[in-house]
Amino acid sequence: MGKNPLVENDLPEPLLLGSGSFTRKLILSEMNIPYHKIVREIDERGLGDRSKDAPRDLVLMLAKAKMAHLVNEIQAGNCNDDLPSGFSSADEWVVLTGDQVVTHAGNILEKPDSVEQAKEFVSGYAKSPCSTVGSCVLAHLPSGIQVSGVDTATIHFKPTITGDIIDNLLKEDAPVLSCAGGLMIEHPLTREHIDRIEGTEDSVMGLSKDLVTRLLGELKQKLIDNAK
Repeated sequence: MGKNPLVENDLPEPLLLGSGSFTRKLILSEMNIPYHKIVREIDERGLGDRSKDAPRDLVLMLAKAKMAHLVNEIQAGNCNDDLPSGFSSADEWVVLTGDQVVTHAGNILEKPDSVEQAKEFVSGYAKSPCSTVGSCVLAHLPSGIQVSGVDTATIHFKPTITGDIIDNLLKEDAPVLSCAGGLMIEHPLTREHIDRIEGTEDSVMGLSKDLVTRLLGELKQKLIDNAK
């Protein structure tokens, strides 16, 4: 097993993951980062303007809004029952939130509202590539110091992909409707239709390992600078 990046950066563990995404949990596990999930939902659709906002600005704004709400809840003591056993809101924490959208043909695609919309999204991928735009925000408590960044990747699909893949994924209980743009590249049914990816698979799945590693280093440095 590899080294724990939190320990390597002298940061507290476990990390508090402010996301219910199964792929983000998987990616943190692959990075050997111990985490504890604690989610407080916000009205994402009520924030930003999908017709005007740049995708990078939108996902960063949403991740920061999630962070602000979660940190407020933690500091108000409203999350004590959800924290790991033996810990309290007064302890030192690193909190992670993120957001992701898919862009295609100049449009921003979020989690599909229906099976039909998911099929519509996927059918478009056969005609032209789509891109994922994902943000990550890390906050240190109690200092309030934050770092953030955005990573992108582009997926080129073969013309063989059709909306029918959504029905097949749902038959296997794949959580397609919980994925931005209905994208599940990690599933074998989807993978066989991928021509190539510009970027990393983890970035497409919702959390760039390289970005998390860089941000942990930036957070460590900011804490050192703040202590001077």
